[in-house]
Amino acid sequence: MGTADVQAAAVALAARLDAAGIPYVIAGAMALAAHGYLRVTEDVEVLVTREGLAELKRQYLGPGYVEQFAGSKGLRDVKHGVKIDVLLAGDFPGDGKPKPVAFPDPAQVGARGERFAVLPLERLIELKLASGMTAPHRLRDLADVLELIRARSLPRDLGTRLDPYVRAKFDELWAAAQGSDPT
Repeated sequence: MGTADVQAAAVALAARLDAAGIPYVIAGAMALAAHGYLRVTEDVEVLVTREGLAELKRQYLGPGYVEQFAGSKGLRDVKHGVKIDVLLAGDFPGDGKPKPVAFPDPAQVGARGERFAVLPLERLIELKLASGMTAPHRLRDLADVLELIRARSLPRDLGTRLDPYVRAKFDELWAAAQGSDPT
């Protein structure tokens, strides 16, 4: 499986969701790429509602997707051999415990890109910060935000548009992103 397979799986998933009228946004590394920071990934992360997931499974389990395990919300694209991580609106990033930042309703936040709908920049940053702040095994999410700040030269005042819960962490990462590695 290569990058092309993951890209093809995301485009195919988006086409099916669009055809079924299921609101969604692509999240994770593919959303980072859409916002200017390229990182290799082996899966597609998609945000849907619980109803959207039920409809996706009703229409496409079998002919295009299988559950990662019985009763799982995660799927696998059969044609491309790519794991589809499903995030649910209303759930909480990172440790899964209630916090001020939750996965939003995709119908309310989707920003249409060239190939699919993606999380808007500020929401992506909020979710990645909340995840990395609350789950020690999700430190990659904090690194993603730092690298996104560098790649896009994001302004420090972007933090003022983020949920107060994550502002201090954004500021900390913004300051760290201004440094350079000694040569």
